[in-house]
Amino acid sequence: MTASVRRRFNSGGGGFVSGLPLARAGMVIGLLGGSFDPAHEGHAHITREALKRMGLDQVWWLVTPGNPLKARQPAPMADRLGRARKVMQHPRVRITALEESFGTRATVETIERLRAVYPRVTFVWLMGADNLVQFHRWERWRDILRSVAVGVLARPGSGVTARLSVAARAFRVHQVARGENLRGRKPPVWCFVNLPLNDASSTEIRAKGGWRSGRY
Repeated sequence: MTASVRRRFNSGGGGFVSGLPLARAGMVIGLLGGSFDPAHEGHAHITREALKRMGLDQVWWLVTPGNPLKARQPAPMADRLGRARKVMQHPRVRITALEESFGTRATVETIERLRAVYPRVTFVWLMGADNLVQFHRWERWRDILRSVAVGVLARPGSGVTARLSVAARAFRVHQVARGENLRGRKPPVWCFVNLPLNDASSTEIRAKGGWRSGRY
């Protein structure tokens, strides 16, 4: 991508250009990735908490085409995006299909592409504690931790196992105590943020019949 195109993407404060969100130089933007199948109040809750507790300028939801760690394929992208936009309405949150646009398969590839497109923006990877438990199964997971700050947000039933996970133990020395301490620090750096819990679950919503393709 040329320097002139990058300048277009980095010149604004909000919205989208050519399908990509706008971001000003110096912004700190949280990235929350997932299949969002379906998006629910739990996703919205940790997003609002991340904005508040980590001093983020924006959060971008990265609605993924699929999850390589799951055999089951998610609902169509259009349905999941529509549901996400209904669930998460906030002036500093963008709902995106960036991984589909980039053609990236793994999180580490998406982060590398974002850092290339937005060289003057700082990204923070956000995840629920349940994802930290199996983070060591992600492709090049150590490279993720070495390239961006990571904010782990408490989720019901995952606190102890997340703190004892392979990734948490491997990068223990790089953990900071509070979310706001991520800002301004060079990776590797990560934190575990305790917060009031919301027990909404995509799996339970699907199991109870509360999510159907084509209806959101």
